[in-house]
Amino acid sequence: MTSPASTDRVPPQLSAGPRPAPGPAADEGLARRLRALACTAPLHDLDTRKANLAGEYSVYGMAEVALAAIDLVTLNMDFDTGADHEQIVARLLPRVAAQAPQRPAAEHERVARWVLENLINVGSVDRGFRAVYGTFAPDGTYVRRDYDFKLIEEVPGPGGSVYLRTTDEAVNVLVGALDTDVTSAQIAAEVKLEVLISRGRLADAQLAAEQARYRTVQYSESLRRALDATRRNVRAVDWLRAVPDMITEALDHVADRYRHENAILTNIRKARDESEEPEHKRRAAELVDIVKDCIRRHTQLQTRLLEAGPLFRAEQDRQAFATPLTTSGTDLYGHLLAPTLPLPLEQAIRVTDAFFARGTGLRTPVSVRVGDLVDLLLTPPVEREHLGAEMPEPDLIATPDDSRFSEEQLAAATELLDLPADAPRRLSGLLAEARRTGDPDLAYLVALLAVHAASPAVGTAYRQGEEKLLFAVDDGTELDDPEFGGADLIVGTALLDAAGMAADRTEAA
Repeated sequence: MTSPASTDRVPPQLSAGPRPAPGPAADEGLARRLRALACTAPLHDLDTRKANLAGEYSVYGMAEVALAAIDLVTLNMDFDTGADHEQIVARLLPRVAAQAPQRPAAEHERVARWVLENLINVGSVDRGFRAVYGTFAPDGTYVRRDYDFKLIEEVPGPGGSVYLRTTDEAVNVLVGALDTDVTSAQIAAEVKLEVLISRGRLADAQLAAEQARYRTVQYSESLRRALDATRRNVRAVDWLRAVPDMITEALDHVADRYRHENAILTNIRKARDESEEPEHKRRAAELVDIVKDCIRRHTQLQTRLLEAGPLFRAEQDRQAFATPLTTSGTDLYGHLLAPTLPLPLEQAIRVTDAFFARGTGLRTPVSVRVGDLVDLLLTPPVEREHLGAEMPEPDLIATPDDSRFSEEQLAAATELLDLPADAPRRLSGLLAEARRTGDPDLAYLVALLAVHAASPAVGTAYRQGEEKLLFAVDDGTELDDPEFGGADLIVGTALLDAAGMAADRTEAA
């Protein structure tokens, strides 16, 4: 029997403070499932928002149409190109019309386009979706994270065309998994397909074959993104380990899939020829087409995998030995305005005429049609006032001065940094002298000007005719200061070549 004293005793582990959340709270699987729910949210949102459409659209199952659209885009896109927008809309129309056959064809087309545009998320800036989910950090605190994803994205094609491609998240919505390893999922799907065919369950085998094809599309997408990133910047892709390992695994994967798919194709044809039921024959014929498409996609993937190595070497040579651009932008002040202002009018006109003749763009003609030209010629001139129309009086509002430093502080800091050319000083000494003035903000302004002088605009100051320039150099000495950290810069003044500037102006004139 337990004594009363023992019931009041608290174990030492319970008397401690709050501990991190145990068990699956910090498990990555929970975050994966939350992201899986987020990927299906845009499809459920379609059925919620269909009430906002002008008209009665409650009869349509928008999520069903959306899944069909993702399916069509996935199966119609190729390695280099995607699916055509109008073709997807045309293939969606029979499914939409089957839901409401008594409705007009124009309404069916509007529903198909509305669903497809919402899957692309046309109304957003980046055409993507965002979901917020929570996870637990290693210390047990609850952290909210943003999950950005897309379902269907528009990609440029040849000749200025735009194609549609489904993302990994969209394919995962179809197969009912998220962040699944492509290789293991492909092997499992094809083993499942082979078992189902051997048992004569052709309806389930068709679903397994379609899932295997989606995994093949994901493999191709991973390779395509790596090659596209290599064409843009070869240094952005890990060609030392990550991509070669992926290519090796993909080639082994393709070789294994060839053997499996050919064996599966033989079993399907056997089931098709031996079956006496029309439904089994039809499903077996559809399975033959699906597995043939898988073999075609694997052949294309193998070709791209074999071309990946030469493409990397070619892009490495092209990007490493490309001739750097030697042209620079025009400095209107230093190249045009400063040399032109001292010139006489007759010489300055030649410079400005040459600049504005080449610096302005093309001018669109006033009339581009014969009808516009006739109206322009036959319209009587409008009587105008000698001085033009009366200009309205502008309502001016004084802009508040929200700058941190005043003009007096800038003048004091400039005077403090007006150093002799042969006597540079340490930043620590300048900060100490600025604090002795009694102004607490002057030291911040001096530090800001000194850091800005660490990368002085020598060319701009030279073209604008400046006689001296403030500079700062880091010699490795650490700054010992109660308010600022970093390097104790050497701050000094450099004299610019006034004779050289005068010669440059003469040559420009």
